[in-house]
Amino acid sequence: MIRIRRVSDNTTRVNREVLQQVQDILREQFPSLTSLDIEKIPDLLMNPMKHHFRFILYVLEGFRGTVKAFALISHEPHLKFCYLDYISTARQAADGGFGGALYETVREQAISLGATGLFFECLPDDPELCKDPAILRQNKARLRFYEQYGARPIINTAYETSVALGDDNPPYLVLDDLGLGKPLRAHKARSIVRAILEWKYAHLCSPEYIEKVLNSFRDDPVRLRARRYVKPMNPIMLPEDGKLRKISLIVNDKHFIHHIKERGYVESPVRIEAIRKELETTNLFEPVFPKEFSEKHIRKVHASDYIGYFKRVCKTLAPGKSVYPYVFPIRNAARPPRELAVRAGYYCIDTFTPLNENAFLAAKRAVDCALTGADKILEGRRLAYALVRPPGHHAERRSFGGFCYFNSAAIAAQYLSSYGSVAILDIDYHHGNGQQEIFYERKDVLTVSIHGHPKFAYPYFSGFEDEKGFGQGKGSNINHPLPECITSEQYLKTLEKAAQQIAVFGPAYLIVCLGLDTAKGDPTGTWGLLAKDFDQSGKTIGKLKLPTLVIQEGGYRTRVIGINARHFFTGLWTGQFRS
Repeated sequence: MIRIRRVSDNTTRVNREVLQQVQDILREQFPSLTSLDIEKIPDLLMNPMKHHFRFILYVLEGFRGTVKAFALISHEPHLKFCYLDYISTARQAADGGFGGALYETVREQAISLGATGLFFECLPDDPELCKDPAILRQNKARLRFYEQYGARPIINTAYETSVALGDDNPPYLVLDDLGLGKPLRAHKARSIVRAILEWKYAHLCSPEYIEKVLNSFRDDPVRLRARRYVKPMNPIMLPEDGKLRKISLIVNDKHFIHHIKERGYVESPVRIEAIRKELETTNLFEPVFPKEFSEKHIRKVHASDYIGYFKRVCKTLAPGKSVYPYVFPIRNAARPPRELAVRAGYYCIDTFTPLNENAFLAAKRAVDCALTGADKILEGRRLAYALVRPPGHHAERRSFGGFCYFNSAAIAAQYLSSYGSVAILDIDYHHGNGQQEIFYERKDVLTVSIHGHPKFAYPYFSGFEDEKGFGQGKGSNINHPLPECITSEQYLKTLEKAAQQIAVFGPAYLIVCLGLDTAKGDPTGTWGLLAKDFDQSGKTIGKLKLPTLVIQEGGYRTRVIGINARHFFTGLWTGQFRS
């Protein structure tokens, strides 16, 4: 299995191992680098303000996390440009096409950040500047590679002037305009070059040298060298917004097999279709087919005896038959009933969540969708949406209820927590008791829930304000129980507060449990949020600027559920990329 993943920090064992491999590749492929240059890579990711740039690391991983290639880019948000510091394959992984895949990802990332161009240095293909024939061949191959993307050296400047008299191989400054076709004005070029030379090479470049280079940028706009290797009509380009700005949309393709046709059962397949129909009217989404994941990811969150029971009882049920819990083991929970149907109450928290032949299959596929979305986030997508049913946020470690069987959000959070800290924001009308119970003693996963007060709203037994976590997890669970009747202003003010709490926690990833049952007229809620309120909610969450996986939970008024979902994601996208 090959995948490209963005590495945010070195706070987890997995990331530390990956960073060690990146440093090994640097030592192997860039022998002129100093130990200090190599050892500071983790610090670049952890302390961007210290280094004036925001650093972003992508790795291309093979089996068991072996790093085949990596790319490190830096982003200057004020001047709106990106700089490619390093891109390299491991020696044993050369000629595998990995460099091209990584460079395309780097371009997408630059576009998603609103960069006007991607800059980098490339050693010269001019025999007057490079005396070694073998190195000259390598330089030509690199410039040929980049030229197919439209990237070419900036000419008529003194950038490639040697810092020390007589130095061989002075680098070109190369510009990839990312297919935007926007000319680079001279004053902007001088500002960018100053940033590169002063912030990245101040230890090498004297002030006099820097001024000499800056004053040489006289062409307005700057000129790029004519193509030498690739025909002009064939550059590889991306649309302005790029793939990384698209919301990865993963729909549970098996949700319809779980269809309870009994009167009054509101968790129906039409919910998904109503949402998908509205989302198709936008151009914000990129459909992604769900991958199949091992059950081991579920077992890291849910108890084995519960998983085994759930799978086994579903296999025993006849088509069209549903079993509802009706016997609950208050007196002797240690000795569950022998009959599987009666044993349902041993694992359930209510009397209205049925078991049927397809419940396990549909719930497992919802988990697959959530994990597929998590993978997209790890690859560098800023936004992903698992449009699933059945929902999951009421499922606890060894119990189901509230139409929920597996806690997809908790399983995705557990998966992502290997790569960095995670915050879960539950904005369903009902308390997210599942993730609270699962992570109550964990400090690496923050759980925040905004919901109707448990004195009147399901699940009634959890969601109180004084439930703040336990042991190492103390302070990592936050509940915002709200009154039965509230105004939009009250709700949005609470959401702002929750967003601030998440920002203070500083997670690497955010998971949003999206409940649309906060809408006006929803049969399971009492609040009155309108489309404009969902738009504002999305903006508030998007402004956190976190890689965000949204997982569908409740929402049962099908006449407006799609409209409200569309407004939420429009706001989320705007907050993430336009605010």
